[in-house]
Amino acid sequence: MLAPFACQPDQSRGRLHQERMSSFRSPFQRDRDRIIHSSAFRRLKHKTQVFVEHEGDYYRTRLTHSIEVAQVARTISGVLGLNTDLAEAIALAHDLGHTPFGHTGEDALALLMAPYGGFDHNAQALRIVTRLERHYADFDGLNLTWESLEGIAKHNGPVTGPNADEKHSGPLPYALAEVNAQWDLELHTHASAEAQVAAIADDVAYSHHDLHDGLRSGLFDENDLMELPVTGPAFAEVDALYPGLDKMRRRHEALRRVFGRMVEDVISVAKNRLDAAQPQSVEDVRAMGLTIIRFSKPLYQELKAIRSFLFHRMYRAPSVIVMRKQVTEVVNGLFPLYLAQPEMLPEEWRTDITAAQTETELARLVADYVAGMTDRFALQEGQRLLG
Repeated sequence: MLAPFACQPDQSRGRLHQERMSSFRSPFQRDRDRIIHSSAFRRLKHKTQVFVEHEGDYYRTRLTHSIEVAQVARTISGVLGLNTDLAEAIALAHDLGHTPFGHTGEDALALLMAPYGGFDHNAQALRIVTRLERHYADFDGLNLTWESLEGIAKHNGPVTGPNADEKHSGPLPYALAEVNAQWDLELHTHASAEAQVAAIADDVAYSHHDLHDGLRSGLFDENDLMELPVTGPAFAEVDALYPGLDKMRRRHEALRRVFGRMVEDVISVAKNRLDAAQPQSVEDVRAMGLTIIRFSKPLYQELKAIRSFLFHRMYRAPSVIVMRKQVTEVVNGLFPLYLAQPEMLPEEWRTDITAAQTETELARLVADYVAGMTDRFALQEGQRLLG
């Protein structure tokens, strides 16, 4: 039984290209399955989360991160009476547009694409699921439902209008503008509760697993985390319950308590906000003008301290900075090379390259190709073409 404010499968706004309904899967289940079977989803296996893919087998990649986000999203959605299939689909798709080398690659590509409309990984995810995945006979893309596209576009909040985040100031990324022109995603409103769950699940997942990966990398240790809010009390609780526990079990027991506290906090806040607002439909959620799925203010402030710690000790650690510089050189070298010599792109790209009438159209195709690369392929091409 779904809550009245959940996205009801039988009330979906449908797909841009009409299809016959499945006899055994809901529209959102089909969306999820198409995302899982997409080429872009498979490539996440070899795309950076924090550490470049070749640096170690135990670190999270974009694929394992996306799976963890989906797990959190299903848990929270199930407790709140939301549509777990839609939340899972959005969670699995939210990072499809990421470049090789994570945010470092995105920053480099965004600068290179500045004269051609910029680059944004959320917008690129929409471009992938509406255009670049070409497997079906009747349409380009995955032909996802409106609700899934809405969730990918604005799971982090409105993109336009008075409630939009400051980072969305200026013109829309071209990839988002193209999709929105084809099918209005109502970018000025908040998204469904399921999309909001996918967004907070992303925060929960990376806040948890970046601590794990940072410890494994040796960039900081458990004593450092003992000095921080949330993590410090978690380690203290484990030490009280299990004195003398071996290092790896102690680490896991403490961080799973951190994970649990985040999830429980989100559920508690959501229940309180939903009880107070009493939305009777998903449209009520979109029109509320605020995010209903979020951390409490006290926990949010504590997590800010942890993120600041991770920024300085992990994301900007000297060894990570060295790798950032190296992979930025790869992106900065490959993009202009392909732009000047587009015939170097694979055969299946030739039709689109021939059809490109302007430098902007060509640059966007090159950006599609570079953004779709895995870490290992980008490094191989950098070595082969750039030395």
